[in-house]
Amino acid sequence: MELQFRCIGISYVDTPLILREKLAFQELSTKTFLKKLKEVLGVSEAMVLSTCNRTEIYYSSERVLSQDVLRVVCAEKGLSSTEIADYFHTSEGVAAIEHLFRVSLGVESKVLGDIQIINQVKRAYQWSSDEGMAGSFLHRLMHTVFFANKRVVQETSFRDGAGSVASVAVSLIATISNLVRDPKILLIGTGEIGQNVLENLQDSYTDITLINRNKERARALAEANGYRLGDFEALNEEINAADVVITAVAPERPIIGFEQLRTSLTQKLFIDLSVPRAIQESVELVPGVMLYNIDEIEERASEVLNVRQQAMEGVLEILDETVNEFLTWSQEAAVSPTIKLLKEKLEQIRQDELARYVNKLPQKEIELLDTVTKNMIQKVIKLPVLELKAACKRGESDTLVDVLHDIFNLERTATKKS
Repeated sequence: MELQFRCIGISYVDTPLILREKLAFQELSTKTFLKKLKEVLGVSEAMVLSTCNRTEIYYSSERVLSQDVLRVVCAEKGLSSTEIADYFHTSEGVAAIEHLFRVSLGVESKVLGDIQIINQVKRAYQWSSDEGMAGSFLHRLMHTVFFANKRVVQETSFRDGAGSVASVAVSLIATISNLVRDPKILLIGTGEIGQNVLENLQDSYTDITLINRNKERARALAEANGYRLGDFEALNEEINAADVVITAVAPERPIIGFEQLRTSLTQKLFIDLSVPRAIQESVELVPGVMLYNIDEIEERASEVLNVRQQAMEGVLEILDETVNEFLTWSQEAAVSPTIKLLKEKLEQIRQDELARYVNKLPQKEIELLDTVTKNMIQKVIKLPVLELKAACKRGESDTLVDVLHDIFNLERTATKKS
């Protein structure tokens, strides 16, 4: 049975950040886009996965709709197809399913084993369900993905620790969270690294202020995510109000130093992801101040990535097993209409034959005959069902389905393929 599951999208591998930003979808724009796929293209099952590193549209359709989907994307984002078409990749059938698994498990992430991606996949699935765009195929597929992720977490070290600069930075906030229940976080810089930090922050922290020299970029991020927008001109006041300060800029000289903090009376955590450094080392001389620079953070991330690379073999084994389990289910689901028709046909033959004799027999014999013929039908149908399931695993079910339809004159209802 041909799988009619397809994917079209872009990723960090070959698409620049400026274009990924233009093609990003938030909750409202995702749901609007899903409605357009249904209304304009007649797609009944689809999911949009959009992160700072990728935007991918997964859908089920008998026809390849890559160019049509691309046109809808362009219409929604105000872009021309010539501007973006070359960046889009496509996959179909088993390849599309395997790609979704690899993305969801963090195998295709910019940071190997990214722990945030599975939450982003869950949100994408939820938004699809909200819009009625997740049918039985997508429901089963996504629950198999989540089961695979659970196995990876439980059976391997692939998700242990923080493996990116951004995730290590966020994990360090726990050192001050023990003292401050809901720390006030100030993020200076909203470029690619800053956005990666935000992506890691958003599931655990809410009191976040953004500052950027380009205020409009920070404003767009703040408004889209419900963050507070700070003013670069009031940097000292913003620093004094914060418990955690993260810098992700490229300054000509440090923008935070000892003199700005010498009167500070509170515990503060500074995380400097900037190159050149944005925070002077001397700030650590201020009582209660902790500072981590990019070298210290990258060293921690490197140690974790080595562990994850060693765990890859086990992750790929789990991926292969769960993909094959899903493919077996989807193949058997594809022939279930034929099995149902066969059972109905044999039952109708049984009922017709019984009707010819029941008026001539006493009730006790009718009941016995009914039981005996039911048992006969169950035994007759058992072998074709087993053979169909075996043919599914061999990829030969189409031929056997056609034979059964011809022999028993079954209705030629189209077998739905996902």
